[in-house]
Amino acid sequence: MASSSSALRTISSSLKVHNPRSLTSSSPTHQLLPFKLSNPFVSQNFRLTTTAKTHYSFSNPTRSFTCRNEANLSDHSPRPTKVQELCVYEINERDRGSPAYLRLSQKSVNSLGDLVPFSNKVYTGDLQKRLGITAGLCILIRNEPEKKGDRYEAIYSFYFGDYGHISVQGAYLTYEDTYLAVTGGSGIFEGAYGQVKLQQLVFPFKLFYTFYLKGIADLPTELLGKPVEPSPTVEPAPAAKGAEPQAAIPNFTD
Repeated sequence: MASSSSALRTISSSLKVHNPRSLTSSSPTHQLLPFKLSNPFVSQNFRLTTTAKTHYSFSNPTRSFTCRNEANLSDHSPRPTKVQELCVYEINERDRGSPAYLRLSQKSVNSLGDLVPFSNKVYTGDLQKRLGITAGLCILIRNEPEKKGDRYEAIYSFYFGDYGHISVQGAYLTYEDTYLAVTGGSGIFEGAYGQVKLQQLVFPFKLFYTFYLKGIADLPTELLGKPVEPSPTVEPAPAAKGAEPQAAIPNFTD
């Protein structure tokens, strides 16, 4: 019995730390949970005080924002829609190994799949200045024997030295005039769109183009000489043909 009394005194003294009054007076909510001691000499039930967790919720401040389309900005410059005409001649002077006919169809007549890479010289519409070259590819779509010609899908560019280049794509017919789409450009032609009329004068040696360009600033007067009337007999001025400095644009593409 002496050992039992000693054990009770020890447990009792340790439990005095948990004063119910001091705990319940604090702000958090408390709950008493029953438990039993495992000591076989103690038969009483004791309660431990536990503190329930307090949950706090915080509300984030609401912020509003507005999305603005660049098109609505006051400093946004509208894309130019004025149509500008640019006339050039493309002339094959038989000194560039062009065109190169690649008969991929392996047939004796022009057939679907045949490829024709080409590159010719480009002059201003008045034939007084050398501008640069064309460079591109024609893909044969259909041979038209009744029209004595072929239909191609063409993808090519006109290079104008320091001024940049214009890219075009569309139907290329060897037997009649056609229109191709202007798909873009670089330099002063960056952002260009519109179309170009292709006139076959002597296929594939002399062609006349009239560009109808939109989306760009005003073209330099150097490119806008009055065009010579298209005909199979046109020829560039001797100085332009010789690419003399006064008859060629700066750093013309060769």
